[in-house]
Amino acid sequence: MIRVLITDDHAIVRDGLRQIVGETDDITVAAQASTAAETLDRLRENIVDVVVLDLNLPDRHGLDLLLQLRSAYPRLPVLILSVNREAAYAIRLLKAGAAGYIGKDGAREQLVEGIRAVVKGEKYIAPPLAASVAMHLVEDGSGSRHEQLSDREFQVLLQIAAGKPPRQIAADLNVSVKTIGAHRAHILQKMGLRNNAEIVHYVVTNKLM
Repeated sequence: MIRVLITDDHAIVRDGLRQIVGETDDITVAAQASTAAETLDRLRENIVDVVVLDLNLPDRHGLDLLLQLRSAYPRLPVLILSVNREAAYAIRLLKAGAAGYIGKDGAREQLVEGIRAVVKGEKYIAPPLAASVAMHLVEDGSGSRHEQLSDREFQVLLQIAAGKPPRQIAADLNVSVKTIGAHRAHILQKMGLRNNAEIVHYVVTNKLM
């Protein structure tokens, strides 16, 4: 039996995912969480085979949690569940260590297929997005400006766009305010942006949140 931990901040979504999984004979929901902190607690309390992770959590961004999970539980596959259908965004998360990526509007079959695939050590991208990802990978050019950022810089980019002040971002990422300032400076330089307003505009325009 495949044991799943579902992390999503909406109870109705978790209930829906549990119902989908409940219709199978080989998958069960072993635990649920609504925040990054709860996810870490559930992993200490339960043995699971895969984490189904929504990125928009109230306490930390899912990318930050993904990186921590990959470090603390390197053999535990993480299947991303996201409303974002941008190929570049999916690629960023796969490079960060996600085992698979599924859109929240995807068919229930994709969730079941994805769970089964990543538990076997395979990568899984939902079919509607797979073609876009493949096309993005073979296209010439430097790609989107945010692809130049490191994973940590990308995290800070999203946190700034969410309107969080430097002290809160520093606390969320467990670094100093000075470090956040340095990351912000690198982001502006690499992306050719001038201020936080332009960061917000870029993130919204490129549907990164």
